Amino acid sequence: MRVRGGVRELYVDGTFASRYEPGEVATGPVWDALAAAIAALPQERRRSVLLLGMGGGSAARVVRALAPRSRIVGVEIDPIVVRLARRWFDLDALGIEVVLEDARAYLERSRRRFDAVLEDVFVGTGRDAVKPDWLPEPGLARAARRLAPGGILASNALDEAPAVSAAVRSLFPSAVRIEIDDYDNQIFLGCSRALTGREVRRAVAATPLLVPALRSLSFRSVR
Repeated sequence: MRVRGGVRELYVDGTFASRYEPGEVATGPVWDALAAAIAALPQERRRSVLLLGMGGGSAARVVRALAPRSRIVGVEIDPIVVRLARRWFDLDALGIEVVLEDARAYLERSRRRFDAVLEDVFVGTGRDAVKPDWLPEPGLARAARRLAPGGILASNALDEAPAVSAAVRSLFPSAVRIEIDDYDNQIFLGCSRALTGREVRRAVAATPLLVPALRSLSFRSVR
């Protein structure tokens, strides 16, 4: 944990995992970009969201603001992270169902369906953080099976971006890549309905909470 100028930052094994500034909802361009999946859903399709790799709840905070009535399930493997999130990141105020479990195990046992699945799972330390060996495959295929019809899958990738892109394109007829200025992260969205980079950008531009992040984001359809 670090507290600098009122901003709370959570590091897990040297990796920047979560950010929270009390009184603010937006938490940074990476988590805002991950939550762009929610902005791309119609209001009536924001009923349920699954977060894999919840961390301190940075993406969860944005999701809750964009989908105030939704059922949000956050899966996090590390009990210490959950404890810190409750103490320093006001996690309990978000009304999230917290599941303390490995995301892979959750996907293998769960039969619940969600309008959006946001995958933000990494292992390793510092700049060596990578996806675990079950991602992108078969993990993203299992995550896709948890989507309700017309739902959106979002995956946060670093060096695995080419493999994640290929997996998302193989699973969905529509895929979008979101790049973030000054970050190595790339967010990939997959959807069973028609979805384009231009459409996602319009949805983000129409969402006041996400507009400040828009200058740092670029959106492209991928095929």
